[in-house]
This record gives sequence, structure tokens and C-alpha cells, in this order.
Amino acid sequence: MEFLGVRLVGINAETVYKLLLSVTVIAVILFGRTALTTVLVRWRGGDRHNQRAAFWGRQVVSIIFAVIVLIALVSIWFDDPQRLTTGLGLMSAGLAFALQRVITALAGYVLIMRGNTFTVGERIKMGGVRGDVIALSFLQTKILEMGQPPSVQSEDPAMWVRSRQFTGRIVTVTNDKVFDEPVFNYTRDFPFIWEEIRIPVPYTANRRIAESILIDCATRETHVFDEVSAPHRNQLEQRYGITLDDFTPRVFYRLTDNWLELTLRFIVPEHGIRQVKDTIARSILDAFEEAGITIASATFDIVGLPPLRVELQAPRHK
Repeated sequence: MEFLGVRLVGINAETVYKLLLSVTVIAVILFGRTALTTVLVRWRGGDRHNQRAAFWGRQVVSIIFAVIVLIALVSIWFDDPQRLTTGLGLMSAGLAFALQRVITALAGYVLIMRGNTFTVGERIKMGGVRGDVIALSFLQTKILEMGQPPSVQSEDPAMWVRSRQFTGRIVTVTNDKVFDEPVFNYTRDFPFIWEEIRIPVPYTANRRIAESILIDCATRETHVFDEVSAPHRNQLEQRYGITLDDFTPRVFYRLTDNWLELTLRFIVPEHGIRQVKDTIARSILDAFEEAGITIASATFDIVGLPPLRVELQAPRHK
């Protein structure tokens, strides 16, 4: 093919025909993919089951249409088997060198899907980000970020929200992170976690009444979770052959130089933890006030001073 008297190397009528055909085929396939995805979105209901079903449907549609596009392009451009072999060899060498991270991310996607690592709607920690998965694609995972409790505030990135509540930021993490570090899943097999509230009380306080108050306050707020979590507990124990701790609230003692530290341990669902702890803390403060129990603090009382001797000297006159 010539343009303004200049012969264009590698461009001829056959190449232009294949290029136009490729563009047309890709446009038709993308239109079909968009139409089918729209049907899945409209079919999605309000409950979580239908949302996850629609998500998996979109994933299957994306994979099928990606394979169709690949087969169509190979059929158009490599009609000769010898040219196909040569082309695939060159493409493989180039992709292996230039797209290492992309290929690793794609392999991470396969591992996530094949290994049931997590899915949309689950709460995870991946790539140093805690939050709920809101989107999962071939190369990236989008997480609605949540804050961090005070015990891990020093981790990078630091959070201004000091509890497990959403910050409002959406963080994109590449799927290759599953090969570099562990993925923490809060909801995959057991959608509950154990929480603790530590309260120091003076050694002079009635520790048995304080312990009873802590257990009563926690039981009032978590007894429903104990019943709801029982089926998940049985399924987890049967699947992995483990035995979980008792789900009823318990108090543990720790002796320090200044006070007795009471640690209240209880179970809560993966969402709404801050509200539950806030309600329990308010109930504990009210009950402690009625029982006359104070919370210990790092203060010091001066109980005595040694005798002091003060000498006054008369001023000298010149």
C-alpha cells in the first residue's frame, strides 16, 4: 500500500481488511457483553444472596467474552498455523518480560477464585488495607477501607478512625498481593470475632462484684450472637477439626504493680462492633457507679513527708 507516493511497509489491503474486521468483531462482542451484564444487574435483588449471584454471573460473562475475543483475533490474524506458532512465540517472550506484574496479578485472580480466598461483600485485610471487598476484577480488588483499633494505629497507613468503621476511602489493591503476604478474612467461614475490653480496678475494690458486673453487661448485649453463631461454629469445627472456645463472656485477671486489670472477652459479629462495645462500656460505667467501684488510673498519692528544717539568716548590713 502506498500513501502520497510512499510505500508503507507491512500495510496492504489484507492487513487493513483484518484490522477493520478485528475492530468490528471486538465492538460486537463488547456490545453483547454489556447487554448481558446489564441484564444481570437488573436481575440482582436487594439481599446478599442475589448480589453475590449477580457478581459471579458477571465474572463468568467476563471470562467467556475474553476467551471469545482472543479466539476471534487469533482466527483473523493467524490463519496460517506456521505464522501462529511464530507469533505466539514472540508474543510469549515479550509478555513474559514486559508484563510480569500483570501476569502475576492475573494469576492472583485465579488463585483468589480457585482457592475461595474471598469474594465481594466479605471483610478482609489485603495489601495492608482493611475493609469490605466491593469489586473484584482480573487484575485489581477494590476495598472500602475501614479504620483501625488503637492497638494497631501505628501500622501503615495510619488511620484517623479509631475503630472498625468505614473511612469513606476506596482503595485499589492489585491481585498479586496474595503471593506476597497473607490475606486476613473476617467473614469467609466464621462471620464473628472475639473482642476484649480491658478495665483496671484498684486492689481495694471488690473484684468479685466487678467481675459479675462485666459479665452481666456483656451477656445482655451478646447473648443473641451466641445463639446465632452456633451453626457457624459447628460447621467450622467439623470442617477443620478444631474446637473453639466457649462463646459465653468471660473475665480474665492480670496482676500489675498498680492495679488489677480485668479483661472482658466476648463474641460479636464482624459488623457493628463499635456500637456493641459502646453499649457495654456505658452499662459498665453505670453499674460501677452504683456499686461504688472506681476505675484505677496512674495517679500518685503523697501520704507523708519527712520533717523539714528551715534556717533564716538575718540580712547583713554594711
